Amino acid sequence: MATTVADVMVATLKASGVRRVWGIPGDSMNGFTDALRRDGTITWEHVRHEEGAAFAAAAEAAVTGELAVCGGSCGPGNLHLINGLFDANRSRVPVLAIAAHIPREEIGGGYFQETHPDRLFVECSVYCELVSVPEQLPRVLEMAMRAALARGGVAVVVVPGEVFLADAPSHHDPVPIRPARPVVRPDEQSLATAAQVLNDASDVTILAGAGCAGAHDQLIALAGALQAPVVHAFGGKEYVEYDNPYDVGMTGLIGFGSGYRAMEHCDALVMLGTDFPYRPFLPDGVPVVQVDVRGEQIGKRIPVRAPLVGTVKDTVDALLPLLRPRTDSLHLGRMTAHYRRARERLDKLARDRRNDSPLHPQYVAATVDQLAAQDAIFTFDVGTPSIWAARYLRMNGARRLVGSLNHGSMANALPHAIGAQGASPGRQVIALSGDGGLAMLLGELVTLRQQRLPVKIVVFNNGALSFVELEMKAAGIVNYGTDLDNPDFAAIARATGLFGVRVDKAGDLPDALREAFSHDGPALVDVHTVREELSLPPKLTYGQLKGFTLYATRTILSGGGEQLVELTKSNLRELEVE
Repeated sequence: MATTVADVMVATLKASGVRRVWGIPGDSMNGFTDALRRDGTITWEHVRHEEGAAFAAAAEAAVTGELAVCGGSCGPGNLHLINGLFDANRSRVPVLAIAAHIPREEIGGGYFQETHPDRLFVECSVYCELVSVPEQLPRVLEMAMRAALARGGVAVVVVPGEVFLADAPSHHDPVPIRPARPVVRPDEQSLATAAQVLNDASDVTILAGAGCAGAHDQLIALAGALQAPVVHAFGGKEYVEYDNPYDVGMTGLIGFGSGYRAMEHCDALVMLGTDFPYRPFLPDGVPVVQVDVRGEQIGKRIPVRAPLVGTVKDTVDALLPLLRPRTDSLHLGRMTAHYRRARERLDKLARDRRNDSPLHPQYVAATVDQLAAQDAIFTFDVGTPSIWAARYLRMNGARRLVGSLNHGSMANALPHAIGAQGASPGRQVIALSGDGGLAMLLGELVTLRQQRLPVKIVVFNNGALSFVELEMKAAGIVNYGTDLDNPDFAAIARATGLFGVRVDKAGDLPDALREAFSHDGPALVDVHTVREELSLPPKLTYGQLKGFTLYATRTILSGGGEQLVELTKSNLRELEVE
């Protein structure tokens, strides 16, 4: 059999370290999937929804740092990829999407399943091109893979179905495309400007994000030299908070009061590898030093006095010799003491809960944290599971966190866990799923069974879109349209062929988790949690307080007084009000 264009694609992917492709087959993909079958070294990971394929590829790329691949057939097949690809692109992880297309001669004629993927995927990619003739490959494929790896994002190659089957062009030896590890640091004048800002300040705070990956030692050295408390954005949690005596927790909508205070009371702010989006949580009127390898990201959220374009690791190494080490630790001491008090309040909410029914979600997350492996990979749904992950999962330098932090999509936890487990077969992978998120891509439970992936799913089942309800409360809106009439997820898991158990009493949770975590295969623990649990931001403004008051009044007037009783019973605690 003659070598086809699809054979060249498979050879290039194999030479570049790709070992699996996530997707659902279809007639326009047949040339590609048959080339995978004949080669036999790259597996086709069959999911039940292409959105799950894209999420799985995103998580694989996040965990490995290598290129991950997904694919979809023409029209609806590759359109289903789009939400997961938005997530991957905004998370800046390298993913290649192979989008099959209708026959070339039919493009533009309203053919069956016709779309224009080369237009549709532009917004969620760093590279998107249509292969019109076989001679364009492998060059387009190589450019796409390099773009995904170099720019950190999604590259889409659109291929009409018959092009996969065409004879390969001559001189098609595969070219390995691998991640580069460049050294990127600012120029001397920019470093000198930043050093002057920091040397002139007395109370410096550091806000650290995902760009601190691989730069933990540099972060600690910088915080020590500046005697600066270190606040983290959610994306930086796994890289920042462990082995860090300067840690004062997280800020933002689901953060701690201590993180907010550390930035509120600083006279200079250092932003390290973060594109933290919530401007109300950033300080006003202080000089800012921002480090980002993407220069276009600097100054998007707050005016920046000293922009430093470079990786955190290389930039801090170059900056440290220019700083005057300080011994005054008054600012640091105040903020770390504040963090200890905030941490104690949060931990108290997770203790002494064994008699609760339904369970408080803090206790669930803390128990998962205690029983999980020291190198576990956690995924978490958008909504309240992300709050409990941020506050109760402890990082140690080996554990990993994967979530839809920038795109904020529902239903990401399960398919992310599928991708993480596929790439890390020897590690424990735990998905913290919301009931709404799990139900949205419920079919991927079947993927777990079919692919024999031992993912452990913990469902926070409170019968509501509870984060949406919290947003409604804060806006003074009566909860509406957020109820979830859920089935028994544990029974569904068992019917699917998974281990499944439902937990209604807190005292039963540890044993249920131990049994699920030790089970040799996929497992689901369906936990009945409190619906009315409030998770307030570290700064409760007058407007939010007014919104809660308006919500209470409207709820009573609409006949929902019992909801307020449950809300009060679930949330008797000290609140910080401004």
